[in-house]
Amino acid sequence: MSTSTRFLRLLSLLQTHRYWSGDELAERLDVSLRTVRRDIDRLRDLGYPVQADRGVGGGYQLASGTALPPLVLDDDEAVALVVALQSTVHGGSSALAEAALIAMGKVVPVLPARLRKRAQALTASTVPLNSSSSAPDPVDPAVLVTFAQACRDHERIAFDYKDAKGVLSSRRVEPVQLVNVGNRYYLVAFDLDRDDWRSFRVDRAQNPSPRALRFTPRAIPGGDAAGFVRAGLRGSGQPDVSARVQASAKELEPLIGRWFQIEAIDTDSCLVLTENTDLRWAAFGLAMSQARVSDVQPRELRELLDSWIANLD
Repeated sequence: MSTSTRFLRLLSLLQTHRYWSGDELAERLDVSLRTVRRDIDRLRDLGYPVQADRGVGGGYQLASGTALPPLVLDDDEAVALVVALQSTVHGGSSALAEAALIAMGKVVPVLPARLRKRAQALTASTVPLNSSSSAPDPVDPAVLVTFAQACRDHERIAFDYKDAKGVLSSRRVEPVQLVNVGNRYYLVAFDLDRDDWRSFRVDRAQNPSPRALRFTPRAIPGGDAAGFVRAGLRGSGQPDVSARVQASAKELEPLIGRWFQIEAIDTDSCLVLTENTDLRWAAFGLAMSQARVSDVQPRELRELLDSWIANLD
């Protein structure tokens, strides 16, 4: 076993067991106790908070530190991490979803292709209990991460895009921001070939290819990426769901934040919005708010809610 391999193996052992005796580590690594102690000192020099018990036989454990050190994951753990992060990106609160997306940007690029395929297969074949039967098409985490990195780095990117009619085209864009609407992500970007702003559904994008060309971001029309996407959805012919809910944004976020965009009207009420093709899904989301709902749009959604109430009598 090489020194670097032994060093990583030692770190992996310390991360998977609360306490190891020095003799146990020496046996696992097939080295002397002196070598174990020397490797432990190297870990400490790198910032890992390894605590030692100087009792009979000696022992070591990895304690909580002030900073998060690098982690060593095996194949199964890496796949589980990506699947969990992707689930949070699509189903967590806005703050958690953003943090999960940033974390995916660090993990997915260094993941071997075989593990990335395993993660995608698990995500595609798994449906959470509170998911709608009409849930959006799954997003390839590699595509989402590539877009996020291009937005962060102000780097031009090319990709293939399938529109609502299924027509495939090639796009070259200057990506600016990702916007989460319900369970979908949209990329707001300036389309270089069409010389205009566009919003692209990320689940319809394929084969993203960064062009290694930096750009200075242009001003988004209206100055707001979320508003730009919302305006585009209103003109798309798809139902633009909105309602006033008598509850604060803080109360609503953990209940329906994964499905609706929440905009505070005042301290006691909010406007909730989403784009969706199945009004039953939107009605269920409003019911989950557990609050009084008014000003419901579109009319078909109001009628659906009325029929649900009538069936309760």
